[in-house]
Amino acid sequence: MAKTKTLGPDAINAAINRLADSISQRHAKTKDLILLGIADGGIELTRRLVTKLKVKHTGTIDISFHRDDIGQNPIPKEFAPTIMPFDVHGATVILVDDVLCSGRTCKAALDELFDHGRPTKVELAVLVDRGGRMLPMAADYIGIPLETKPSEKVVVNLHEDELAQDFVSIETEKKQPKT
Repeated sequence: MAKTKTLGPDAINAAINRLADSISQRHAKTKDLILLGIADGGIELTRRLVTKLKVKHTGTIDISFHRDDIGQNPIPKEFAPTIMPFDVHGATVILVDDVLCSGRTCKAALDELFDHGRPTKVELAVLVDRGGRMLPMAADYIGIPLETKPSEKVVVNLHEDELAQDFVSIETEKKQPKT
């Protein structure tokens, strides 16, 4: 795979600011707003959004046991468990992830979320929407819309401490020259 760097830290920060502004405008008066980062890609994005939005209720949601490909991709040894130190029943929940593609991760996150209670409303915020849905899922908040081919992989790196190291890249198959 060959990496093509597409976006750097400035573009990513601007996209995160747009996400935060959109969420803030829509939920200025929402009392029970909860942001849940989908492990692992959505955790750092959630942390950054919480800082900008001053949201009190935040957590992580692990989808490992709800994935429909669990037989093909075993659960990794290191994972971020679901952490919800509050009641989601009756709350407005925003699921946060780094990349939206097929919609399967969102479906698994919804399954896990509803195992913990019944929110009044669930929304989705993603840094990158790359298209390619296999399920009827749409993000309510999109930082960066990208058009990609099914053979390409979008890689998001949100560094916990060094924001200058943030990037979004698209990995493509490197074709061997014909001889």
